[in-house]
Amino acid sequence: MYRRHCAAAAITLVCAMAVLASPVQAFAAPAPPSPAPAPSGRKSLEEVRQEIDGLYRAAGSAADAYKLAEEKAKKQSGEIVKLAQAIVEGQAKIAELKNRAGAQARDEYRNAGLPPGARLMLSGDPQLFLDGVSRARQGQKAAKGLLGELNRTQEDLETYTQDASTNWTKLEASRVKQAKAKKKINAQIEAAKKLESQLEKKERARLLQLEQEAEYKSQTAWLGSGALKEINRAATASGKKAVAFATSKIGLPYVWGAEGPRSYDCSGLTSQAWAAAGRPIPRTSQEQWRQLPHIAIKDLRPGDLIIYHSDASHVGMYIGDGAIVHAPRPGRDVTLAGAGSMEILGVVRPDK
Repeated sequence: MYRRHCAAAAITLVCAMAVLASPVQAFAAPAPPSPAPAPSGRKSLEEVRQEIDGLYRAAGSAADAYKLAEEKAKKQSGEIVKLAQAIVEGQAKIAELKNRAGAQARDEYRNAGLPPGARLMLSGDPQLFLDGVSRARQGQKAAKGLLGELNRTQEDLETYTQDASTNWTKLEASRVKQAKAKKKINAQIEAAKKLESQLEKKERARLLQLEQEAEYKSQTAWLGSGALKEINRAATASGKKAVAFATSKIGLPYVWGAEGPRSYDCSGLTSQAWAAAGRPIPRTSQEQWRQLPHIAIKDLRPGDLIIYHSDASHVGMYIGDGAIVHAPRPGRDVTLAGAGSMEILGVVRPDK
């Protein structure tokens, strides 16, 4: 069980160490330092921070598109395999039905090609004639059934073939989407890394501080709105398991597309945490937002997922006391943060 003040203290400590030189009241907004003027023609560190943040957010959105296309491609590949098996089975059945039809034709040939009625009239035996009529009717019925089954199997085979062609077209489209999304992800991440690599060591340290200041400011405003006053619900048994899994990964690096065990992206962490709790959920933050039940922020409880940004490109897991655990972005590790430190789109509950 999580003690109410422990997590809050941890979040306060993380934020305060980065932005305060002396103790102040927890969650109080720090006085913003005067930014150093940027050299003529050069962006300020705050502008660089915002640009890097935008690039990583774009990469996160593209990563969701990539993972969704990847899931669709896997599903379509599975459908194609099933259809291919159905086609093979259908071809085998048609061959067997044709063999049976051929056997009937050969039987007719052995009887001099005479129609069944003519052969019965020539028999001269009334009882044999009556028995033959019954057998002839049965034979006609069997022949009709065989022909009908053959036609149905051929129709099924045509449908399977058309479906396989359609799924193949969809698969190729998904692969194209994957390739485009991956190209965009790599381009955005490389652009962000290039921007950061051009900074001096002290500037990179200051950049991290600016990130923390922005998060702290947003968190303080969120708490100041009274959002946390009604949030005091306990986690369910499965929610506790999910939180325990996610918090055990603190310190592991963010890698886009990763879902453990040595690295995670944001939705890789949340999906694996809930899988460990026995509740499989969609893989991407956008699909988590689209498919999972939405709840009001005031009803938050540990284990719920907070979806961030208007495009649902980021997700964190609420752990209580106004805090989340999440995998922030490339170059950062799984960590604790304030639940209000980013723009909240809404909340979803995997175990509702």
